[in-house]
Amino acid sequence: MTGNVIEARGLSKDRVSSFLLRRSPILDGLSLSVKQGETYGLLGPNGAGKTTTVKILVGLMRPDRGEALVLGEKAGAQSALRKIGFLPENPYFYSHLTGLEFLEFIGQLFGLKKTELRDRVKQLLELVSMTVDADKPMRKYSKGMLQRLGIAQSLINDPEVVFWDEPMSGLDPIGRRDVRKILLDLKARGKTIFFNSHLLPDVSDVCDRVGVLAKGKLVAEDEIKNIVHSGGHKDLEEYFLEKVGG
Repeated sequence: MTGNVIEARGLSKDRVSSFLLRRSPILDGLSLSVKQGETYGLLGPNGAGKTTTVKILVGLMRPDRGEALVLGEKAGAQSALRKIGFLPENPYFYSHLTGLEFLEFIGQLFGLKKTELRDRVKQLLELVSMTVDADKPMRKYSKGMLQRLGIAQSLINDPEVVFWDEPMSGLDPIGRRDVRKILLDLKARGKTIFFNSHLLPDVSDVCDRVGVLAKGKLVAEDEIKNIVHSGGHKDLEEYFLEKVGG
């Protein structure tokens, strides 16, 4: 597929309070697009609507107004879901399973055959440095180990489009370095990547383009090369703070 593989058109989502049933906007007319093979970083302060945006794009939540398309299909369509990988902000796992068993389970959901699944799981465990701990039950995993496993499961189907919500959360500096390497490898393979992060150095290193979300609105958007002139992340930090009024 060529052209835009992710499109948000006038997305709005309201939060209804239990007190007096008052509505307040989470997203307010959000429109953006991501081209094939592009890495897009969505930035914003807490409560800006970043996670809501990702949930709508992967079909976990429906907008009150507007529409979202992924790979030319309505967000959440079965045909599109088979081609995407998703890492939620707070991934939940079956704690009684081992990491190996969990990845095998996810692979079976995608219909991977036994030999293909075995090879794919082995590859992903090595990719996220979890081979040694693969046979431990996940209730014994640290937050960083669970995050690594979450990244692995999001890639089990070799997706065309990757949605990651705060992929660096809970990771130590070594883990962050490893995830940057994975992102750069996915970029080199032509994957389309959409992720949220508060860690601006990581965004600066891997993204082609960023959007800044504030109070449910896209207040700025530009290519990283137009923002970062000094070779570091400070320019992106200043850009971000300026756009959100920090």
